Amino acid sequence: MSSIPYHGAMLRFVYLLTALLACVASAQTPAPANPQPTGNQSVMPLFRAQLPGGIYEVAVRNIVSVSSHEYLVDGAVRVVEMNIDTVGSILARFYFLEPNVPTPPSGLGASVVDKAQQYLAQAADKTGQDAWKKVIKNYPTTTHARTVEYRLQSREELNKLFEAAEESFRLQKSRTVKIE
Repeated sequence: MSSIPYHGAMLRFVYLLTALLACVASAQTPAPANPQPTGNQSVMPLFRAQLPGGIYEVAVRNIVSVSSHEYLVDGAVRVVEMNIDTVGSILARFYFLEPNVPTPPSGLGASVVDKAQQYLAQAADKTGQDAWKKVIKNYPTTTHARTVEYRLQSREELNKLFEAAEESFRLQKSRTVKIE
């Protein structure tokens, strides 16, 4: 019977030693390199564009392509367009419009073209139909099903957006761009 107290003391010693080693091991475990995000942060990389017409946000891993091109509509309007294609069913389309004005000869011809552009801008302001600032759709001709569209006010804004989207796509990193 004399071995029972010794045996119990030995078990308590082993138990305390195990607990002590566990504490030491947990104290030496380094913190995770990337702490879990809190608040509005995201675990996955996102491309986010805050625009006057709304907000566009997409997981970077779902972007298939980012493209930019120009074209003329009926010879009168130049469209500079950027598209973000994704694995989902929505195509994001961002564009800037400008009149397609041929380069006139210097002198009298240039002033006539400038004056015509001023009259068009004034007419749009008076009617309240500023077609140069809004996305225009004529149902059913231009429904662009499964397409979200954003109209930008300048080529510089469109270039800024393209550069941010392209960098986010190429590097697979989060990027936010804000256009006032």
